[in-house]
Amino acid sequence: MTGRFARLLSLAAVLLTTVACQTGPAEAAPTWEPSSGAAASARHDVVTWGAGADRLGQGTADRGYRLVVHTSAAGSGLRVRLSNAFGDRPLTLDSVYAGLQSRGAALKPGSNRRLTFDGARTVTVPAGATAWSDPLPGSLPAGSNLVVSLHSPDAVGPATGHGMAMQTSYVTQGDHTAEESAANWTDTTGSWWYLDSVSVRPPDPATGAVVALGDSITDGWASTTDLNRRWPDYLARRLQKADTEVKGVADEGISGNQVLADDAGQAALNRLDRDVLSQPGVRTVFLFEGVNDIKAHTGVTAADLIAGYREIVRRAHAAGKCVVASTVGPFEGWPEWDPAGEAVRQEVNHYIRTSGEFDGTADFDRILRSPYDQARMLPFLDGGDHIHPNDKGMQAMADSVDLAGLDCDR
Repeated sequence: MTGRFARLLSLAAVLLTTVACQTGPAEAAPTWEPSSGAAASARHDVVTWGAGADRLGQGTADRGYRLVVHTSAAGSGLRVRLSNAFGDRPLTLDSVYAGLQSRGAALKPGSNRRLTFDGARTVTVPAGATAWSDPLPGSLPAGSNLVVSLHSPDAVGPATGHGMAMQTSYVTQGDHTAEESAANWTDTTGSWWYLDSVSVRPPDPATGAVVALGDSITDGWASTTDLNRRWPDYLARRLQKADTEVKGVADEGISGNQVLADDAGQAALNRLDRDVLSQPGVRTVFLFEGVNDIKAHTGVTAADLIAGYREIVRRAHAAGKCVVASTVGPFEGWPEWDPAGEAVRQEVNHYIRTSGEFDGTADFDRILRSPYDQARMLPFLDGGDHIHPNDKGMQAMADSVDLAGLDCDR
């Protein structure tokens, strides 16, 4: 199985009985729980949440961020990864906390706990680098609304984060990271700043994760904000209930992203190592990307795109990861659609379905398309712009994924 080298958890678990808010009526309310003796044993980490890193605006000195993320896999020894991938100078964060959401920016009493970095409360992340926190004692159930609060005393220059979170997070001036009240967190942001990954140590050391590499469809555009209805979210909920070792899900979609060219975010080929292969416990890469290359009218051919897919497969396999790929969905009705692009899409989809070069395939094109016009999305699943599925479309995509195919071992 793939995964990170095991680390020793040296701190005793602390009993905290707080409960995080539910994100929907069907989800259990998660709690910080005490770690068992077994959880203190050496065990590999698995990514439980992730978001593709990109350039945001300029950093602001003495700014605090309270970032709400929804986890997938359960486990102990929670760690967060802070990113300065696009910074042009070192980034100092002098206070970082992790807690459980009550409502809005408010945290459940007793849940907010300081994170350290090599034992220190302050961490300086070099330009272009990332930094993992030390593991936090205690265990976290699957499907938790985790809140990471961080503060930088002197951030300037280009900031790193994830622009289109489809999740409301909170901003303040000054260091209010230790506070569980929402009183000082009055401003909001729709982006995740400086945070790009969260990992846990699952109870079963055989547990692995899948990383979804994609564009705005994977990023969740046209799904309902704050309800975790991106297709990888629906997939995560299926995996939690299934008899499979794959439990972690990281959503590495970036709106506008392309396989071959840097534009909205670095090309998939250029961010593969950082956003995907570096994630802890990754067993399978789920590749669903290509529509932006096709509709950009830059002269990209099916052969070009297929060569890009093959390079992703080669590098993932060299890293010991499996690759599952999905066909490119229909987009007739989107302003950039034309018959030439449709011909490329059809040729690429034929390759994905028949080449045998992937460890598994999914057919989101078949799930989303209208039976009456196979270049167009079924209206019932259309988010309104003819390229992005709505909540029902997102769920239909996730429901079509062969879960056994994700539980792959190279």
